[in-house]
Amino acid sequence: MDLAPVLLHVLSTPSAPGVDDLAHLLVDTRLELVGVFAAALSGGLAAVRKEFDVFGVLVLAWATGLGGGMLRDVLIGATPPVGIADWSYIVTALVAGLAVLLFHPRVSRNRRAVVVLDACALGVFVLLGTMKALGMGANVTASVVVGLLTGIGGGILRDILVSEVPLVLADRKLYAIPALLGAGLTAALWHAGWLNGATQWAVVLLVIGFRLLSLRLGWVVPDARSARAWRRADDDRAAADPGEV
Repeated sequence: MDLAPVLLHVLSTPSAPGVDDLAHLLVDTRLELVGVFAAALSGGLAAVRKEFDVFGVLVLAWATGLGGGMLRDVLIGATPPVGIADWSYIVTALVAGLAVLLFHPRVSRNRRAVVVLDACALGVFVLLGTMKALGMGANVTASVVVGLLTGIGGGILRDILVSEVPLVLADRKLYAIPALLGAGLTAALWHAGWLNGATQWAVVLLVIGFRLLSLRLGWVVPDARSARAWRRADDDRAAADPGEV
């Protein structure tokens, strides 16, 4: 990558509060494309499982890879959204869709790599979504919400398009919680003036690590049945020893 144009942009553009512009640009040009590709793979796989045709696979890969970013841009008024305005993002998502079409048996078997890539996409999208909202002047609450939706928006759109309940709502595995943590931490670092290249990477790695660790250890979000079980356990303890109440 030629750093001269990047350095020229940094020298000629005022810095946003607490942000290393050079690091921000490098994240935009490299990591976000990786995130788009990873998310688009999951969309392409969902389309193949539903036996979509070639056009359907490509559309679902594009929607999954760029849905969160487009939702982010619409919410903060950055139009036209990057998902329809930047050819490099569109091509990246379509290439991921083509890769699934050509190699989907191999991609499907290598589920661990897809899960890791999806976690990477989550970390990158959460960071960049929150930063872009903050850079557009949004307050902390709005920026955290935008960062969260950037991270999970593509997956929600994917599941809706294949007529399924979004996994973020139905699957008890931790997905939105790592995203919310990453968005909140990004906003806190921004306002403290500590958001730079190193702390950006730290946020991304934290979200990725939290997501993968929760899958490894089987952490889940409590559901209604868990709440009823806890309530019954409390009632049983109270009946066994009324003096504790």
